Amino acid sequence: MEITIAFSPCPNDTFIFDALIHKKIDTEDFTFIPVYEDVETLNQNALLGKYTITKLSFHAFAYVSKHYQLLYSGAALGNGCGPILISKNDIPIDKLSQKDIAIPGKLTTANFLLSIAFPDLKKKQEMLFSEIEAAILKNTVDAGVIIHENRFTYQAKGLKKIIDLGEYWETTYHVPIPLGAIAIARNMPKEKQIRINNLLRKSVEHALENPNQTMQYVKQYAKEMEVTVIRQHIELYVNKFTVDFGFEGIDAVEKLFEIGKENNIIPELELPIFI
Repeated sequence: MEITIAFSPCPNDTFIFDALIHKKIDTEDFTFIPVYEDVETLNQNALLGKYTITKLSFHAFAYVSKHYQLLYSGAALGNGCGPILISKNDIPIDKLSQKDIAIPGKLTTANFLLSIAFPDLKKKQEMLFSEIEAAILKNTVDAGVIIHENRFTYQAKGLKKIIDLGEYWETTYHVPIPLGAIAIARNMPKEKQIRINNLLRKSVEHALENPNQTMQYVKQYAKEMEVTVIRQHIELYVNKFTVDFGFEGIDAVEKLFEIGKENNIIPELELPIFI
């Protein structure tokens, strides 16, 4: 049975899906066909229900929960791995509402966290996450929220941190930061959902046990990223929660949706979140 699975070309995603896509583990009667898209494109396509299995932001999941459920494996969730609001020039926190701020997509968890920390921001501009640093340097925007590997590169470009939004989340709510998850079609038979979740877990475990085996695939989609940055990226975003949410991870996800609803950022989720 062929199943299309959509995820980003970022190192943490290609790392965990390598064994699944390339059958380095026994995938039983499934063959997984990859589609690579930017995080916000994944979110927008999830709104359309385009793929049977897709990576998406937790923020976006709140808008597609009638059609998708979350797998327990494959998530980007953790500590010290949140989005960072940066600028070229010093900007006082109380002046942010007057500034043009780039975000990597309306439905990203980065925008969710920005909205929690600074609910009065009105001048947000959506752009591809990889273009935000350049936009700040060119003065196209005053500040921007960076995600993924950009957290390892912005200082070398002379950019400054205004606030670490992940740090803000952890300090305020005392749970890890839920960034992205793997969602599966809600109408898929439960037995298949569980089997696929177990296969994904095995794929994550295989990658963690054999990290060097994944590097050719990871580098293929990491553009011009240095190997050091690739490894930092994987070490930050692939962790115990990627193997399985566990109680701590589930608690963090439920907290995110609870806070989002309380702040009128997302609708209430009425159906079971997880498979």
